[in-house]
Amino acid sequence: MKAIRVNRLGEPDVLELVEMPDPEVRPGEVVVKIYAIGVNPVETYIRAGLQGYGRSVPYTPGSDCAGVVHSVGAGVTSVAEGDRVYTSGSLSGTYAQYTLCTEKHLHRLPEVVSFEQGAAIGIPYATAYRALFHRANVQPGETVLIHGASGGVGIAATQLARAHGLQVIGTAGTQEGRDLVLQQGAHHVLDHYQPECLAQAAALCPSGSIDVILEMLANQNLGDDLTVLSKGGRVVVIGSRGTVVINPRDTMSRDASILGMALMNATDIEMARLHAALVAGLESGVVRPVIGREFQLAEAAQAHQAILESAAVGKVILLP
Repeated sequence: MKAIRVNRLGEPDVLELVEMPDPEVRPGEVVVKIYAIGVNPVETYIRAGLQGYGRSVPYTPGSDCAGVVHSVGAGVTSVAEGDRVYTSGSLSGTYAQYTLCTEKHLHRLPEVVSFEQGAAIGIPYATAYRALFHRANVQPGETVLIHGASGGVGIAATQLARAHGLQVIGTAGTQEGRDLVLQQGAHHVLDHYQPECLAQAAALCPSGSIDVILEMLANQNLGDDLTVLSKGGRVVVIGSRGTVVINPRDTMSRDASILGMALMNATDIEMARLHAALVAGLESGVVRPVIGREFQLAEAAQAHQAILESAAVGKVILLP
């Protein structure tokens, strides 16, 4: 099979297309034939050894893909050959034509959902769901500000929050992105490059302050986020590319909380329940992944560059 391998950490050009043996299934494992692959920012950090990420080389990147079950090992009962699935993890990496998984990594992909959309679910929707419901414990009627709402996690959070009865305010850096966020259900969308963006967001809330903020770039925004929170408000830190200085009194005066979130900290039970909810959302139409740019597997380096662009809209996908 064709696969991407990283033999040394570094810039995107370390992503090399190579020929590898097809993975062989063992007891309790499943091989999936891949039709679409989701590209996530965390994979660029791992590849570069940045933000505290790193791993031994060589390796094949990726955890998200969608495809068809190719073969199943002894003891596997939840899926069968030919089933359409999406993944939320992989033993061998997903930047390839086949991937090796355990049963817990696999989730049913409804017929109404394309493989490209299925590849967009794993990390983005699980992150958005856990941030909203496991960490922030959002309640219907609350207001939520989603920074960077035109990206994969932002779109997922917009759809899930709107369906849950929240007042949704999104931000995006381009007109195309802002139009997309409105289409996905946000009540209001603002330009996050405008200095008065946060003040405008707070002014849109009935109380003049924001209950929950989903923060994708905490090193730039966290200090300012704290100044517009309501009493008991919460900021969930989903992403950060550096350090930041805050005034702790901005949390004290509001009984506010800064909540870190990493998907790897979710338990197997939490992940199983989370994906059960997401599959139901796919069936009902609440979960509607939006595909942005598509690249061939050999163009993985370009995909890694594209996903970190500020103008990126929708989910970046690789096609094997």
